[in-house]
Amino acid sequence: MSNRHLARTMAMQALYEWDFRGREGQGVEIEEIVKFVRTEFAPDFDDGGYVERQVKGVINHLKELDELLNRFAPNWTVETMTLIDRNVLRLGAYELKIDETIPSIVAINEAIELGKTFGGDASGKFVNGVLGAVYKDSVEAGVKKQIDIDMEVKKAAEAEAKKVLKT
Repeated sequence: MSNRHLARTMAMQALYEWDFRGREGQGVEIEEIVKFVRTEFAPDFDDGGYVERQVKGVINHLKELDELLNRFAPNWTVETMTLIDRNVLRLGAYELKIDETIPSIVAINEAIELGKTFGGDASGKFVNGVLGAVYKDSVEAGVKKQIDIDMEVKKAAEAEAKKVLKT
């Protein structure tokens, strides 16, 4: 498991527990939950603050993320989704739409893997469908993250370099 995947897993687990406990309403703050998840799953793991940034990012944008998911999850509302699917989608949508440091394809693929690992039989497909629709809508609206544009430029330059080397 890559370091970033492990960090995403811990972020999802913290969000799951936070949501399960009723979000701050049970007297347990998210910082305590993140600390517990770290201690239980990777006490010596240094992610440079990634887990905390992602968890706080999701929580700080929760209303916006839930509205987005409600819009793109056909026949489901955030409230009716399983706790796992809901929090995998929140994290994936945060990384897809808000976190400018994560390429869109990485955000979607990582969320699918989290759904497959921790969710039910159809979770991976459900996550793929919802986040794929969010991404497609963004592309159709002409909205692209700078990191995605940079990756496309780099890929095109590499393809051009290969052509030149073949001639």
